[in-house]
Amino acid sequence: TGSAGVDLGTAVETTLMDSQVQCIATNVKGPLGYGLSALLLGRSSMTQKGLFVLPGVIDADFTGTISIMVWMPSPPVHIPTGTQIGQLVPFKAAVPLAEDCVRGDGGFGSTGRADIDLAMDISKAKPMERVTLKEPGGNTCKINMLVDTGADITIVS
Repeated sequence: TGSAGVDLGTAVETTLMDSQVQCIATNVKGPLGYGLSALLLGRSSMTQKGLFVLPGVIDADFTGTISIMVWMPSPPVHIPTGTQIGQLVPFKAAVPLAEDCVRGDGGFGSTGRADIDLAMDISKAKPMERVTLKEPGGNTCKINMLVDTGADITIVS
């Protein structure tokens, strides 16, 4: 009594060699039982050490192995098998108009389309475009500009 969550340990030994998000399997499989869903969160002791567990939701009808998404901004770091890096905080879902769909064991948004259509790393590719600026008086200026595919406005100085 008193604990809000159940600690989750890693099922495999893992070494994070870069700062990319990685998934680490646990020994826990769904469904959780009793119609419960859960938030998957990091343990504060891991966050304090610089290992970030990215939060997730485990649905009541998920039937696969629960994996933990982790991010380490300053690798490398070694995580031995059984290290408790995450925790499940169970709850009873009460979504009034929830879609009735079978989640199965897919995980990580397997029941819906990802809304990210284009992601471009402009720090490496540096897509450039030759642009002509025209003043109200008629003078023109041609400059090379870095293309930012997600910008709502453009500032030229």
